[in-house]
Amino acid sequence: MPNPSKTKANLGAAWMTDNDIRAALAKIHHNRNQHDNMVRKAHSDLTRRRQQLESSLDGIDKRDRDSMVTKALAGHRNELARQSKDARLALTRELSALADRIKSAEAHYRSPIQMLMRDTLGDERRSRIQSQIEQSGPVELASLAELAAATRDKELAAALCGRVGGMKRDDRPFNANELADVMFGEQHRELNQALIEAERRVLEALQADQEFETGKGSPHRALQIAMLKKREAEIGAYGDPASDDEEDADDAPATIATGEDRIVAGLKARRAPEPEPTE
Repeated sequence: MPNPSKTKANLGAAWMTDNDIRAALAKIHHNRNQHDNMVRKAHSDLTRRRQQLESSLDGIDKRDRDSMVTKALAGHRNELARQSKDARLALTRELSALADRIKSAEAHYRSPIQMLMRDTLGDERRSRIQSQIEQSGPVELASLAELAAATRDKELAAALCGRVGGMKRDDRPFNANELADVMFGEQHRELNQALIEAERRVLEALQADQEFETGKGSPHRALQIAMLKKREAEIGAYGDPASDDEEDADDAPATIATGEDRIVAGLKARRAPEPEPTE
């Protein structure tokens, strides 16, 4: 559980529901595709223009021909950039605004336990359960945690997480974060990947814009995009394979434990007797 003395509320964070975030990301996809199509069309125009120039100047010395083509293409690129500037700027501005809003909402999706406690806030059943388990011991709490994980009972899980939050760490019969992960882990990973994807798509649009206008992108921005892609692959909420880890596949376990598997394993480990000392 977070340490209250080290927790500071972000009172400026925007509120977005999970569906709001998904809708904003869909709009980002749409704008990014529009921007990409616009830039692709301009690049195709430049390619055709290059072919026309090289064909018309075929009889000129190569060095002179290359110089003339480069200068002519630079002028044509500037003209295309000028014609599409307003449309491209409108798309990138809206992309940035949407990504900034999603980024601001990140404070509401820091962890599965935060989402669990908020989702059950004010629930009468959670309050009744809390009063009933105030005096429950570790064995009963562990058993109830297993029940909550197996039945996906959010009110019971929230009451149990609140109960063990007031216990000493070594006395807790289960990990509250693992129990919350059973309830909201998948959604938490999906929304966190959406936050990263929104940021990446804005950077990609800005990079494409710069490459179109100047013929060269930003190395720093390219590195940022690569790092964001890596983080998305590590989260893997959309089922995309993490290609960077393929070389370690032979050493990986055959299956990945779910949140429920982890909490059951953790409870069994806590209940297991200490090994007898050997002489």
